[in-house]
This record gives sequence, structure tokens and C-alpha cells, in this order.
Amino acid sequence: MSFFSRVDLPLEELLSDTSVALIEQTLTPIVLPKGYRLLEDKEGSKHAYLIKKGIVRIFVTTECKEITFEFAREKDILSTSLGYFYQSLSYECFELLEDTTLYQIDLEAMKQLFYESLEICNWARQFTELNAIKTQKQLIDILVLTPEDRYLHLMKHDKTLFQRVSLKQIASYIGISPISLSRIRARIK
Repeated sequence: MSFFSRVDLPLEELLSDTSVALIEQTLTPIVLPKGYRLLEDKEGSKHAYLIKKGIVRIFVTTECKEITFEFAREKDILSTSLGYFYQSLSYECFELLEDTTLYQIDLEAMKQLFYESLEICNWARQFTELNAIKTQKQLIDILVLTPEDRYLHLMKHDKTLFQRVSLKQIASYIGISPISLSRIRARIK
């Protein structure tokens, strides 16, 4: 059994063993320490990453602060959309919040597989669609839910996140200050 036969791809059940084997050929295992910045803003990247173990904070920087807009975990794929689709510099940063095991994905090799395999191309399309829906839901939640409702939703549907990231990062993720988060937490106890 090869090292890659243990890869747990998102939506893997949609792929034949042959397609999984082809995708595995584009992967290189890497282990990086907590705190490592996998991607800085204004960088380009020829790689995406599949997270085997660990959690990654995805954020943007402004003149005065960092704004967290996503946490990626096991089975998630990290990729800068601008880099992937347009070969442009990124606007986001990826910071490892735990010691993390990743599979580095060679994007050029994956793109070649899209041309060669309709099954792999459709798998990537479905994965992209799911991420677009997730992003849209997150945007709508920010627009229509109160900060307290966003916090309560996160507590109900993603309680383990609170064991893996700081409250400051959770506050940023739900679009409030750490002080506001403290007030919400005190009010709902």
C-alpha cells in the first residue's frame, strides 16, 4: 500500500479508484509547524493544499487589523482563487494554527488531469460548487444574522472550533470585536 492510498479526498466517494490514483500522483506530503504562514497576501502560488491533519486560519490584512474569514480543517482544500483561476497574486493569508500535515497539490498537473478525465473535472466542479455555496451562506449570515445569532450558530454547529482557535480569531470570524464577543458570552451564560 502506498503512502497516498491513505489520502481522504473531499467528495472521494464520487471518484473511481483509477481517478483517485491519478490525483494522488499530483500530491506531495508535507508537515509544517504551528504558526507557519503557508501563503502571504500578495504572493502567487502554483500549489493548493489538502489538509490531512490540522487547522488553518484564512484571513486578509488591512491597515490596522487582520480579518479572519475562514477556518480550513481536515479534508479541506486550501487554494487562492485568484492564483488558481487567474494566476494572479493572492489577497489572503494562510496561517497554520496547529502542527499540520498537508498534501501539496501541483496545480498544473491537476489542470492537466481535468483535460484528460471528465470524472476528475466533474469532481473538481462539484467541490468548487460546494465551496461557492458555503461562501454564499457565510456572506448571507453576516448580512442578516445578529452577532449573537452568528455566535450561537457557531456554538451549535461547530463547537469543536472553540477548542482549536482563539476567541480573538472567532470574534474576527463572526465579524465583531473581542470585547463584543466577551459581552455576548457573558449575556448568554
